[in-house]
Amino acid sequence: MEYIDLTKPQARKIILEAAGLSRKAQFGTGIEAVYRLIDHMGFVQLDTNYVVERAHHHVMVARIPGYQTEWLASLCEDGRVYEYFTSDAGYLPMRDFRFSLPVKKAFEMQGGALSKPEINLMKEIMDRVEREGALMVGDFENDRMEASSGWWDWRPAKVALERLYLNGNLMISRTKAFHKVYDLPLNLVPQETDLTMPTDEEYVRFVIFRTLGALGIASVKEMAWRSRRVKGNTIKQELEKMVQTAEVKVVNVEGIKGPLYMLPNQKMDIKLSNEVFILSPFDILNVFRHRLKDFFDFDYQIECFVPAPKRLYGYFSLPILAGEIFIARMDAKADRKKKVLIVHNIHFEPVDLGQILIEKFIESLKEFVRFNQCQDIIFKRSNNETYLHAISQGFS
Repeated sequence: MEYIDLTKPQARKIILEAAGLSRKAQFGTGIEAVYRLIDHMGFVQLDTNYVVERAHHHVMVARIPGYQTEWLASLCEDGRVYEYFTSDAGYLPMRDFRFSLPVKKAFEMQGGALSKPEINLMKEIMDRVEREGALMVGDFENDRMEASSGWWDWRPAKVALERLYLNGNLMISRTKAFHKVYDLPLNLVPQETDLTMPTDEEYVRFVIFRTLGALGIASVKEMAWRSRRVKGNTIKQELEKMVQTAEVKVVNVEGIKGPLYMLPNQKMDIKLSNEVFILSPFDILNVFRHRLKDFFDFDYQIECFVPAPKRLYGYFSLPILAGEIFIARMDAKADRKKKVLIVHNIHFEPVDLGQILIEKFIESLKEFVRFNQCQDIIFKRSNNETYLHAISQGFS
């Protein structure tokens, strides 16, 4: 068996190239760059958190200069991209649509038998969507029998709509306010789309290729995460076959526990532009915390899910990447009424930042302010007053 030995810096470059972060405009510019990005990644996670601009748009603007949020909606309306819940909720290229079918089948099979009222409600919803067209949850009467007990305490119509969406009977689009609109797949999936159910082997191979293409270097753990909705898949067994046929390479990275894998055609002579990227917590580079720690020596956690007294850096701290090093994390909030980006905290990592890097950070911050429809920025605090002063001067 052939092994590829890599240093950590070599591995980081491969990972950043795969993530589209080796340089600005790696996928080009304009709406076609958005499609190329989604098609390359295979999946761009969405999130409803609106502290700063939503995560899926944040992923785009970090990589595509001049990105406009309506471009993503246009690609969905044109049937080139669709939204679905695979490993998480996100946007996927329509050409991969058939590989969502095993996930939909898995959702349909889980949860046990439905009650007669649940079956009747789902049938009623399908009848209404077929007769009336696309509907929102607000188009159904409030059928809650008791007062809501919390955020996830959905009323029966909402639960039924989500079940129909997850099992593939309905699909969703979004309003400008990001509300879900439920519709028949017939109305959203182009006629030429392949709808054949993949075999178990086809599905697993798809997951392996897609994961390695988006991550550059990956372990079974990341591939299993991507396919976790479909039980009983054979990632390990299929990987062994693909290694034997040289469709996948085994990689040794100094100081990191394996086995790790990489595609054989992976570009190796990668040069980084050393640009500064302000990233979303849900960016593909950041969703696997163990990878950040192993490859980048960056111990990161999104703290909106952490009780306030235990937060170290802030509610929604954004990782700041410069070249192949994470230089800081920034807890920010967009005050859209006042058009001000409030930076509650910039916590700098123990790295030396030269004047050129500070200037690049300032330029990225200015772009981020504009992206969040703000005109000004306010800095509250930092663990490094020297760097904070230098950055503040760039806005004076």
